[in-house]
Amino acid sequence: MVIKVFLASSSGSTAIKKKQQDVLGFLEALKVDYAPLDIACNEDNRMWMRENVPVEKKPTNGIPLPPQIFNEESYCGDYETFFDAKEDNAVYAFLGLPPPPGSKKREVPMEECNGDEHTEEVEAEVGGETGEEAAEEKVAEEKEAVEDTEESLEDTAPVKEEEAQEEVEDEEAKGEDDQPVSEEEEEAPEEEEDE
Repeated sequence: MVIKVFLASSSGSTAIKKKQQDVLGFLEALKVDYAPLDIACNEDNRMWMRENVPVEKKPTNGIPLPPQIFNEESYCGDYETFFDAKEDNAVYAFLGLPPPPGSKKREVPMEECNGDEHTEEVEAEVGGETGEEAAEEKVAEEKEAVEDTEESLEDTAPVKEEEAQEEVEDEEAKGEDDQPVSEEEEEAPEEEEDE
């Protein structure tokens, strides 16, 4: 199985160049066999890549940008999905490759075990789920946590605004009481009371 990495050797975008270097450097560090295929110099490579990226993975303009990663004919993903797999230590699952011999399975310390809390993670590493499914679940959990945090911030924001408004009103009231009053101002209300 050879991993195909579609690249643009003469890209004007530094972001694309960095992404390509990151993918190639990581594959080299893992000693994964890969074939870099240039889409800038070879029209056949460009057309093959564009035709074989799944429709749901294509950007809105319909033209996928390099790097795009395939395992033979099977689409693995683009840089963002590669990066997510790298962060989750699931690159071999992302590439559709078996882990190298001698690689250790991640063990969950006893103090972290909490009933069925970690069974999904262990199943993902042992083979109950693919690394990609586990990564998708993790992303969904993180999004949910962010939404919960945003909701709690929204709940406290009006309270803080009300407190700030009350403080401003208190300061204004204090400011009026502390002002020195001239004799004319003191006498004015008394005259009104006399009438």
